[in-house]
Amino acid sequence: MKKVVLIVLILLSFSTCNSDDGIELSETNFLVFGHFYGECGGEGCIETFKLTGTALFEDTNDNYIGIGRDFNFIRLNDDTFDAVKDLVDFFPDELLTTEETNFGCPDCADGGGLLIQYSKNGTVRSWTIDQSKSNVPSYLHAFMDKVNEKIQLINN
Repeated sequence: MKKVVLIVLILLSFSTCNSDDGIELSETNFLVFGHFYGECGGEGCIETFKLTGTALFEDTNDNYIGIGRDFNFIRLNDDTFDAVKDLVDFFPDELLTTEETNFGCPDCADGGGLLIQYSKNGTVRSWTIDQSKSNVPSYLHAFMDKVNEKIQLINN
């Protein structure tokens, strides 16, 4: 009997873990991600994408940094969505609890920056992240790598 109770408790603990962790994507909850480079020439200098639960979109305005700017998103093909939809799995939970909105000095030394936005039920949180890992907390490093990987994958 003790084994059964122990097994039930273990199963319950697994089923309740992570229920509030991470981010969830839908049509109204989405992740915007991209990179920006000020001292750069060409189409790839500013890339911004919007990931929902069912689709991936690209911004055609290409505004530097993108914060406070109007986006003009167009839908990309489903194969591209399938290739990047797991980005949400790498989103660091710490971003949702920090008051910081700027990490390092994005693009100050012409090294570029990342733009991250998460919209949940109409509330948008935005962050800019220096591309130089030595200037940002280590919990962002794997996510930074994954964002850059996905942008490169989309552009190829």
